[in-house]
Amino acid sequence: MTVTPQDRATQVGETMFSADVAARETMGIELVSVAPGRAVMRMAVQPLHLNGHQICHGGFIFTLADTTFAYACNSYNRNAVAAGCSIEFLKPGHQGDVLTCEGLEQALQGRHGIYDMKVTNQKGEVVAMFRGKSAQIPGQVFPEEVGA
Repeated sequence: MTVTPQDRATQVGETMFSADVAARETMGIELVSVAPGRAVMRMAVQPLHLNGHQICHGGFIFTLADTTFAYACNSYNRNAVAAGCSIEFLKPGHQGDVLTCEGLEQALQGRHGIYDMKVTNQKGEVVAMFRGKSAQIPGQVFPEEVGA
């Protein structure tokens, strides 16, 4: 049976999410979808996410974007890690906001990829932009024959 790129990406997402206790249980991040070179995740801003200004702590927004980046760059079932990243905060998140992060591969050359994440609130307003550079390392997210 031939595994399609979408089937592979879906299985990567399910495998990673089942093991990602920090994102799932501590942060309250939800996996919406994974496709080859893409991922979408969501997080409702809760009191635990608020900083001293009573807005969403930038570290939580960063973690949402970084987690989405991880799912997008691992979607081919080749282990990949962050080699660098940057984030620009454009608008605060408030308690009760639902932040959605959409990640998209911009380039994949050899072992390195560039991915852009856009974090928006429920009104579609851009909260942050994140760019990550990935590096593939040995291994797979789930066991699969090479060339399958």
